[in-house]
Amino acid sequence: MDFITGFRKKDTHEISDILESGFTGNVKINGMIHTIRDMGEFAFLVLRKREGLIQCVWEEGKINGCVKDLKEGMTVLVEGIVHQEERAPQGFEVLLSDIQILSSPLDGCMMPLPISKWKMKTSLETKLAYRPVSLRNIRERAVFKIQEGIIRGFRDFMFSQQFTEIRTPKIVAGNAEGGANVFKLEYFGKKAFLAQSPQFYKQTMVGVYDRVFEAAPVFRAEKHNTTRHLNEYTSLDFEMGYINGFEDVMVMETEMLRYTFAFLEKAYEKELKILDITLPKVDKIPSVRFDAAKVMVSEKYNRKIRNPYDLEPEEETLIGRYFKEEYDSDFVFVTHYPSKKRPFYAMDDPTDPKFTLSFDLLFKGMEITTGGQRIHDYGEQVKKMEARGMNPEDFTNFLMIHKHGMPPHGGLGIGLERLTMKLLDEQNVRETTLFPRDVSRLEP
Repeated sequence: MDFITGFRKKDTHEISDILESGFTGNVKINGMIHTIRDMGEFAFLVLRKREGLIQCVWEEGKINGCVKDLKEGMTVLVEGIVHQEERAPQGFEVLLSDIQILSSPLDGCMMPLPISKWKMKTSLETKLAYRPVSLRNIRERAVFKIQEGIIRGFRDFMFSQQFTEIRTPKIVAGNAEGGANVFKLEYFGKKAFLAQSPQFYKQTMVGVYDRVFEAAPVFRAEKHNTTRHLNEYTSLDFEMGYINGFEDVMVMETEMLRYTFAFLEKAYEKELKILDITLPKVDKIPSVRFDAAKVMVSEKYNRKIRNPYDLEPEEETLIGRYFKEEYDSDFVFVTHYPSKKRPFYAMDDPTDPKFTLSFDLLFKGMEITTGGQRIHDYGEQVKKMEARGMNPEDFTNFLMIHKHGMPPHGGLGIGLERLTMKLLDEQNVRETTLFPRDVSRLEP
């Protein structure tokens, strides 16, 4: 009988182990063959590992076998002597003395994409069709390490501000955001939906923990086929109680972005360099009213205001351009959206009920955040529901929190993929989505 007592010392090495040891000694390394450069009497065998690439040197006569028996995609266990080499990916290479093949791709199965190239130079559709393979490219991998860093920064900051992380259901009985863009489900004979947002639940949990957050998928059954929309995306949500106004939510997001970008700069320097990313400044973010923003861009760029109740994508782009040109800011908060374009739980501005105490955050001309103050009074919430022709009895569980007391509160949701897209200056949100789901794609 054997007992599992915890980690056991491994006889293989990682890149960080070798760097810390000062480029000396005999090492064993496992990894996947990323590319082979056969030079005749010797060859460069580049392995791909979670931390990056390792260059190995195969010299004829010093190792058994033939380099021509190896191919991209094989997983191997190699042994050799570490040798300092500034031109190699990590500043060192391994002079091979032994190689063991652990697994091999199917015979005759060619690599469908040139993943060893710095840039694959293939269409987005091709990359998505071969997603399990295209993600092995170094630059593609770096994109989603950056995305990992954003979530880590978000989560770490929320904890530092005494937020509690929650998990809300994604199969729900009600429609939080209104509209018909919901995925309907048959749930044991009952009508159900995939959650458009965690809104009802995160408001509920403010009454429990005061401050809550979640990073989780949301679903929108929109038949858009644009460069900015997905039918499933990751939303970074937080909700906070005892606020003095919706400005408190904007301040919290500004501080979170400042923390997250500083975290990326420190912990993801390698990926930032691979993708040539210059992080934006967030020392201060300008704020402008919705109606004023529309007039500003209309006058400066000679664009007629077509829709007085919402921002069109072109207007968002022009607002972003305006504040970049005038204030050198990649971000801008647009506040006080019209009440008729905001959900029923949004608090109206008491000085002018046609507008709400809400905001969007635009990043390089695209909305990445929607947030604001919520109605916390039972009578006010019921009144607004009835004014919109809604039946409060359909929202019994949601209204329970208002009946039994709620503090003034507000929050927001950030689209992770859009934030990553604009940070990397990509042109399509699918570039920053691991496995996109849109109107035409359900696989892989």
